[in-house]
Amino acid sequence: MRILSAVLLAAPMLLSAQTTPVRPSTLSPALLEAAARQIVASVPYPTFITTDANGHPQARTVQPMAPDSGWAVWFATNPRTRKVTEIARHPHVVLHYFDPVTQSYVALAGRARVVRDRPTKDAHWNPQWSTYYPDRDTSVVLIVVQAERLEIVSAKLGVEGDKATWRPPTLRLRPRK
Repeated sequence: MRILSAVLLAAPMLLSAQTTPVRPSTLSPALLEAAARQIVASVPYPTFITTDANGHPQARTVQPMAPDSGWAVWFATNPRTRKVTEIARHPHVVLHYFDPVTQSYVALAGRARVVRDRPTKDAHWNPQWSTYYPDRDTSVVLIVVQAERLEIVSAKLGVEGDKATWRPPTLRLRPRK
């Protein structure tokens, strides 16, 4: 575990120094994860994509917390929004983080869940949300997205898709117990 931690801490520096793209098959999971975390940290407002009752994608901007160590991402919303209904019907979602400065992105695909209980809200609360949600009991629910797969592209970091298919390097994550 200590070696993995050292690799993850050093990986952003290693990736920053890299100037030539690396084929997706040659990237280690640790380097892909480090690149993904670096990109996600640079994007404060990703796009959250759900599926409506007719099977159409619905996209909106959200303000999530940083992903935890297991790639769970939390954010708040009004309990009466479309996204709450859409998650109940179809929990497969995407959080898309795009950094226009570096032309890098992470597409975080996973399952979303709506959280209504006060202790969990308190444990995952961002103080910036208080302006929009003055009554934590009724005016807000939290959404947690548990990532199952990350697609990562960053020319700056040397993480590029397949030359023929443009398929991005993908990191499949183990489900949480």
